[in-house]
Amino acid sequence: MNKSGIPSIVKHLSESSVKASKIEPQLFEKYSVKRGLRNADHTGVLVGLTNVADVVGYQKEGDLLVPIDGKLIYRGIDVESLVQGAIDQHRHGFDEVIYLLLSGKLPNKTELSEFMEYMGSLRELPDDFTNSMILANKGQNIMNMLTRSVLGLYTLDKNAEDTSTENLVNQSLNLIAKFPTIIAYSYHSMRHFYQHKTLSIRHPNPALSTAENFLLMMKGEGKYTQLEADILDLALILHADHGGGNNSTFTIRVTSSTGTDTYSAVASAIASLKGPLHGGANHEVLCMMDNIKEHVKHWDSKQEVTDYLLKMLNKKAYDNSGKIYGIGHAVYTISDPRAILLKKQARELAKEKDRLEEFELYEMIENLAPQIFYDFKGDKVAKRVCANVDFYSGFVYNCIGIKEPVYTPLFAMSRIAGWCSHRLEELTFGARRIIR
Repeated sequence: MNKSGIPSIVKHLSESSVKASKIEPQLFEKYSVKRGLRNADHTGVLVGLTNVADVVGYQKEGDLLVPIDGKLIYRGIDVESLVQGAIDQHRHGFDEVIYLLLSGKLPNKTELSEFMEYMGSLRELPDDFTNSMILANKGQNIMNMLTRSVLGLYTLDKNAEDTSTENLVNQSLNLIAKFPTIIAYSYHSMRHFYQHKTLSIRHPNPALSTAENFLLMMKGEGKYTQLEADILDLALILHADHGGGNNSTFTIRVTSSTGTDTYSAVASAIASLKGPLHGGANHEVLCMMDNIKEHVKHWDSKQEVTDYLLKMLNKKAYDNSGKIYGIGHAVYTISDPRAILLKKQARELAKEKDRLEEFELYEMIENLAPQIFYDFKGDKVAKRVCANVDFYSGFVYNCIGIKEPVYTPLFAMSRIAGWCSHRLEELTFGARRIIR
């Protein structure tokens, strides 16, 4: 046993593992291995096809990548159109987006009404499930508690292994409906056991939308505003899917391709999203912004903000990583449509919460950072960058009063709709084959 309390055999194996795990960088080029499934020009490697969603951020003209305004498309429909339709009609749209992603078409009024009623009937957790799975087995990470709960629901499903299309849809709707309840109860359990807060377990209201139900269970009746519910619904729409290439969706397609059960496949996607490189970006932005607010004296000074961003790029400020978190995306170049849509309502929320000055600092960084990044990197290596959705989502959740431990679970609460849609596609299309 060494001074740190780690057995000497563990230390020895760790040192040996580092040596055994080394792969020479030149071998990747020699064998044409696409690290991270990315080409040398930063485009993704095409490994599959999907009809669920599409992400567009550039055009290829020969060997050149031509930046264009970003587009996010669900089942052939621009997400901007979906959002605008919901806003114009003063209603929440996430629930019909669930219907769209799963079925491939938007519901009519009768179908939507029937769908909403059915989803409302599924939101309650089974008898004793809250006590046995969430309260008795306490946890300090909501994503782990969510995974455990999903696997717990497997034991209550008499047809858990049935992969017929009808059963897959039934399992999908059950999980999508219950995710908000599991997440809210897990959060309150964590606060109770580890922060000594009062335990509040509120029943979902079958008459409310997903966004309103979540705020009801998190904050209580009458404790949230209409704007908070509206912008949370918007965030859920924007995070519902992002094509088949993101890590968690790719994960659920890989596990689903083996023929495994729905609960195991969804658990694998949750485990993927839990990783900070996938689901933790908005938290990184909040931490960075707290640092900027502390070190930039005049938030309205372009010069002061520019100087500090340059210090960050030079690895001389904040976490010395050389990154400006929330700026840049693997696909989007000129703009991330999700960031544009979320930003519009974020400004109104900032006004409601008397945080407009802080919002305008975000906006200034969004406007300055792309050119600062381009000048810093040089035109030979720099690519077009823009603010991504994570740049504003953490700010929005913070304004609503949602705490950081819930940010990634909230992502999962939305993305479960996309995960289930991709699983259905993976198990039903004609040319299916196990992914290896």
